[in-house]
Amino acid sequence: MLKSGPIRALGAMSGTSLDGVDAAVIETDGHEVLGFGPTGYRAYTPTDREILRGGLGRWPGEPGVAAAAEVVEEAHMTLLAGLDAELVGFHGQTLAHEPAGRGTHQAGDGQALADYLGRPVVWDFRSSDVRLGGQGAPLAPFYHFALARWIGAEAPLAFLNLGGVGNLTWIDPRLPRPDSPGALLAFDTGPANAPMDDLVAARLGAARDEGGRLARAGSVDEAVLDDFTRQGYFLKVPPKSLDRMDFPFLGPAVAELSTEDALATLAACSAAGVMAGLDHCPAPPERLLVTGGGRHNATLMEMIAAGIACPVAPVEEVGLDGDMLEAQAFAFLAVRVARGLPTSAPGTTGVAAAVGGGTLSRPRSDTRSRAAS
Repeated sequence: MLKSGPIRALGAMSGTSLDGVDAAVIETDGHEVLGFGPTGYRAYTPTDREILRGGLGRWPGEPGVAAAAEVVEEAHMTLLAGLDAELVGFHGQTLAHEPAGRGTHQAGDGQALADYLGRPVVWDFRSSDVRLGGQGAPLAPFYHFALARWIGAEAPLAFLNLGGVGNLTWIDPRLPRPDSPGALLAFDTGPANAPMDDLVAARLGAARDEGGRLARAGSVDEAVLDDFTRQGYFLKVPPKSLDRMDFPFLGPAVAELSTEDALATLAACSAAGVMAGLDHCPAPPERLLVTGGGRHNATLMEMIAAGIACPVAPVEEVGLDGDMLEAQAFAFLAVRVARGLPTSAPGTTGVAAAVGGGTLSRPRSDTRSRAAS
C-alpha cells in the first residue's frame, strides 16, 4: 500500500516530437506541489525515431507497433532505473489518437515497466476518459492548476505547451479545485513542432530547426497560412484534441517552398492556431506561460507574442522547468490515480463528468526486478 501524505513520484513523458524521454521527480499529495526533485533525459537515436515514425497512425497488432513499443519500453527502463521514487507515472508514446473513432493508443507496457523497476506504475492514462466520451487529451491541465497555485497566481492565466502538437490550458486559480466548474478550459491549438521537425528531418537529416534560425530567414507563404486558418477545427468549441498526423495537407502545401520559407510558414501556422485558441478562453488571460520544446524556437515565440494581447514568456520566468513540466505532470497524475482522484473533467477533455483515468500495476512477486540486479 502507498503511504498517506506526500509521495515522491516519478513521471515520464515521450511526446509527439519524438525527441526522447523526459523524466522528473516531484513530491506531491495529489493536490499541491510540495517540491521538485531530480530529472533525467534519454534522447531517441535517429534509428529510434525512424522506428517510432513507422508506428505513427497505427493500432495494436498492426505492422510497426511492436517495434515502436520495444523502443519506448527500453528507453524508459534505462532512464527510470536511475531515479528513486515510490510511484511511477508512465505515459507511453502516442501512436494514434481518434477519440471519436478507434480510441487512443499509447505504445508501452506499464506492467513490464513495473516488473523491471520493482515499483508500482500508473499508465494508460487516456483510455478511461475516451471510453466515457472525453477527448482523452490534454491531461496536463490538472497539474497546471496546481502550478498556478504554486506560483501564487491570483488572476486567470494560461499555460501553452508547444510539443509536437500545441495545447492550451486556461486557468482560474481563484476556484478551489481543478474539477470545479469554470476552473479549467483546455484543448489542442493545432500542430506545433511536429510539421517543422518532420520537414527538417526529411530535408536536412536534423532533429529540429535550432532556435528557429532557418525560419527567421524565410518568408511566410500567405496562401498556405490562409488555407490553414480556414480549417474547420478552429471553429470547433473546446474541449477538443488532435492527433500528430492531423492537418496532413501541410506537408504537401510547403513542399515546393525553400526550407527557410517552409519553416517560416509552418511556424506561422502554429502561431495562428494559438491565436485562434485564445479566442475561446472565458476571459483574457493575464499572461501566457510557455512550456515544451517550442519555447526554444525564438521565431515561433515572437510570432505568438506579436499576435496576442497578453505577455508571453517561457515558464522559467516563474521558476518552472519547461523541459520537464510534462513529465512532472504524469508524476502528479499518477498520485491522483493511486488515490482515486479525478484526472480530467468536462472543461479539460469534454468528458461528461470528472473522472480518474489510468491503470495501477504493481510489480509481480514472481518477477525479479532487473533494475536491482
